[in-house]
Amino acid sequence: MSESKPPTPTPPGDMYKGWLFKWTNYIKGYQRRWFVLSNGLLSYYRTQAEMGHTCRGTINLATANIAVEDSCNFVISNGGAQTYHLKASSEVERQRWITALELAKAKAVHMQAESDDSGDDCPAVPPSSGQGGGCRNLEIQSTLRTLGSKVEDLNTCNDLIVKHGSALQRSLSELEGIRVVGDMGEKMRQVTERATLFRITSNAMINACRDFLSLAQNHSKRWQKALQAERDQRIRLEETLEQLAKQHNHLERAFRGATVLPSSFSNPALANKGGASVKGDASDEDDDNEFFDAMEDPAGFITVPADPKYHSVACLSIRRSGSNVSGLSSEIGMDEQSVNFDEQSMVSNPESPPPLELEPVRQRRTRIPDKPNYYLNLWSIMKNCIGKELSKIPMPVNFNEPLSMLQRLSEDLEYYELLDKAAKCQSSLEQMCYVAAFTVSSYSTTVHRTGKPFNPLLGETFELDRLKDCGYRSLCEQVSHHPPAAAHHASSEKGWTLRQEITLASKFRGKYLSIMPLGSIQCLFDKSDNHYSWKKVTTTVHNIIVGKLWIDQSGEIDVVNHKTGDRCHLKFAPYSYFSRDVPRKVTGVVTDKEGKAHYVLSGTWDEKMEFSRIMQSSKGENGTEGKQRTVYQTLKAKEIWRKNPLPEGAENMYFFSSLALTLNDPEEGVAPTDCRRRPDQRLMEDGRWDEANAEKQRLEEKQRTVRREREREAVKAASSPEEAVTEDSITDSPSKTDAVETGTEANEVFDESTHPDSYQALWFEKLDDPVSGETLHVYKGGYWEAKEQGSWDMCPEIF
Repeated sequence: MSESKPPTPTPPGDMYKGWLFKWTNYIKGYQRRWFVLSNGLLSYYRTQAEMGHTCRGTINLATANIAVEDSCNFVISNGGAQTYHLKASSEVERQRWITALELAKAKAVHMQAESDDSGDDCPAVPPSSGQGGGCRNLEIQSTLRTLGSKVEDLNTCNDLIVKHGSALQRSLSELEGIRVVGDMGEKMRQVTERATLFRITSNAMINACRDFLSLAQNHSKRWQKALQAERDQRIRLEETLEQLAKQHNHLERAFRGATVLPSSFSNPALANKGGASVKGDASDEDDDNEFFDAMEDPAGFITVPADPKYHSVACLSIRRSGSNVSGLSSEIGMDEQSVNFDEQSMVSNPESPPPLELEPVRQRRTRIPDKPNYYLNLWSIMKNCIGKELSKIPMPVNFNEPLSMLQRLSEDLEYYELLDKAAKCQSSLEQMCYVAAFTVSSYSTTVHRTGKPFNPLLGETFELDRLKDCGYRSLCEQVSHHPPAAAHHASSEKGWTLRQEITLASKFRGKYLSIMPLGSIQCLFDKSDNHYSWKKVTTTVHNIIVGKLWIDQSGEIDVVNHKTGDRCHLKFAPYSYFSRDVPRKVTGVVTDKEGKAHYVLSGTWDEKMEFSRIMQSSKGENGTEGKQRTVYQTLKAKEIWRKNPLPEGAENMYFFSSLALTLNDPEEGVAPTDCRRRPDQRLMEDGRWDEANAEKQRLEEKQRTVRREREREAVKAASSPEEAVTEDSITDSPSKTDAVETGTEANEVFDESTHPDSYQALWFEKLDDPVSGETLHVYKGGYWEAKEQGSWDMCPEIF
C-alpha cells in the first residue's frame, strides 16, 4: 500500500478494468494486479501488457458470491474452487468495483437463464409457411408481455428504493444530531458516507431504469412495425419462390415436348435468364474480391490485441483473392494459404519443366533395439572431475546414446520445412520469423535426451542425404579434436544453404553440467541474398548426482540479417521453481535496421512457437526492475512451428525422434569415415555395451597413436627454431602421459588451433566470411562427386 494511488478505473462500454491488490500467500501478501471485468467474467493479469497473451486467472460471476469484509477489502468466491481476496486503494474505489461486479453478475445470470430457455419458445419441427407467421407473432406477443412485466417490476423497485433510501437518510440525519464522543462520531461519519454512496448508486440504477422505460415506450410501436414489415416481406419472398418453381416446371415440360433444336435456340428466355444469372455471379465475385487493408481504422487501445476484424478480414482476402496474396503477405505476414497458393501456382505453371520420373522413396526404419537396463554409479566416475571440461572426462558408453555428435548436429534439420517456407517469403521481416522459429526448433529434440553423444574421432564424417524425399542433403566433419570442433554444411533445392561450425566447451559443476556452444551458424538464401547468422544458447543438465536428470536451455540469441540489418532477439528463460511463467518459455521481437519492432514471437522451445504482427507499440508502466516496458498491440497470433510427436515406444529408444531413429541406419556407398561405420557406436545400439566399451578404448588408443605421428611430422616440418618442438617434449610431456594413463579421448596439450598445418580437414576449408566477419570452416566441395564415383582413396582409416 506504500505505492502511489492507482488511477481510478473507468468502464469503457461493457468493460471495467483497473488495479486491485490480490492476496497471494503469507510470504508475499497482497500483490498489485490488473483486473478486467467483461461479459460476466473477472480476469486478472500481472501487468497490462499481459492482456494480449497470458491470463493469470478467471472467475465466472454468474455462479460467484461477492462479500464485503471492511472498508477496502472484499471477497469473490464461486463455491470453493476459486476465491479471490481483493483490496482496493480506497473505500470509494471499492464501492465502484462492488457496483460494477453486482451489475455484471445480474447480467450474467440473466443471460445464462435466457440461454437455458432459448430452445423452448418454438417447436423443434419447422412449421409450414402458414404456421411460421403465427409462431413468430406469438413469440413477439410473448416477448412484449415479458418486457411489460419487467418494466412493472422496475417501477416497483424504483418506488421501494426511493422510499427506503429516504427513510435511511432521515434516520442517519437524526443520529448525526446526537452528541457523542470519541470513536462514535467517526463511526457516524463513516456510516453517513456509506449511505451517501448507496444513494448515489441507487440513483444511478434508477436513472438507468428510467432511461430503459422511456426507450421501451418510445420504440415499442416502431419495433412492432418493423417486425410486421419483416413478416410481410418474408411472405412475399415465399410467394415469389413458389411462382418461380411453377415457371421452372412449366419450362421443363415445354422443353421435353418440343422438337429438338440447337442448344442456343432451344429456349431464348432461359438463355437470357442464364445470362443474367452469370452477370449476377460475376458481380458477387467482384464483391468477394474486395480487399480490405489490415491497417484501416485501427482500434484505439493500449495493451490488448488488435481488433479481430483485421485478422479475419485479412485471412478472408487471402482465401478469396489470389491476386492479392503477395501484397497482403508483405503487410501482415505470410499465411499457410499463401504458401499453398504459391505451391499450386508453381505446379500449374506451363513454363515449369516437366516432372521427372518418380523413383521409389527408401523406406527407413522406425525402431531400434530397446535400451538395456545397465546400472552404473555415476558419482564414482564424476566425483574426481568437478571443474574439468567434459571432453577430458573418460566416459563409458553407459552414459552415451548410440549417436555421434555429428549426427546430433544434423538433427537440426528435422524442421527443414521452416527454411523452405522462409525461402518463399517476399518480405525479409517475415523470413526472419521463420529463421528464428528454425533456431528454436533445433532444441526440441533435447528435452528428454539426457544421454551424451559419442565424441567424434578426428576426420569422422556424417552425410544426411534426403535429396529425393525432402530436397536437401548435408555433410558434417570433425575438423578439430582439441578443441573439439565440427563443421556442417547443408544445401536445399528450395534455395537455402545452412552452414555451421560448433565448438563445445563444457564444465561439470557438481550438481549440474553446463555445455556452452561457441561456434556460429549461418543461413543463406539464394533468391534474396539474405545472409543470417546466430549462436546457440547454453544447455544445462541438472540432477547429475541425485534425482532424475533433466535438461534446460537458457540464454539469449540474436539472429542478424547482415544484408538488411533486421534483427530478432530471442530470450530463453531459465527454469525457476518460483516463477509463474510457462516452463521452457521463449520470447522474441523482430526489428528492422532502425530498431522498429514488427513481429513478436512467443512459445516454448519444446512444443511450439507463434508469431504476431505488431500494429502499434507504446511505453507501458515500469516493471519490477524499474525499467519501462514496451507494450505491443498485435494481431491475433498464428502458429509458425509445432514439435512433431515422438514415435511409439520412444522412452525405450533413448527418446529418439523419427529422424533420429534413421540417422544410424546402415547405408551403402557412404564414406569409410561415416559415423554409421563406427564399431563401438554400432555395438552399443545393438545392446552389447561391454564390447562397445572395449572397442571405444581401442579407437581412442588408435587415435592417440595417429596423433603422435602427426605431431612428429609437424616437428620435422618446422622451418624455424621458434616453431620447432623436440620429440622428447612431445612424448615425455607430463600432461600427455597423464592423459594416456587416465584413458581420455586423446585431448592432450597439443592443440590443432595453434598448429594449423598439423591436420587439414578433408571436405572443409577455413575461410573468413566477408559478410559476417567470422572465421569458420566452409564446405569446399567434392564429397558428393566422390560418392557418385565410389572413390574414397583420400579418406583416412580412422576405424
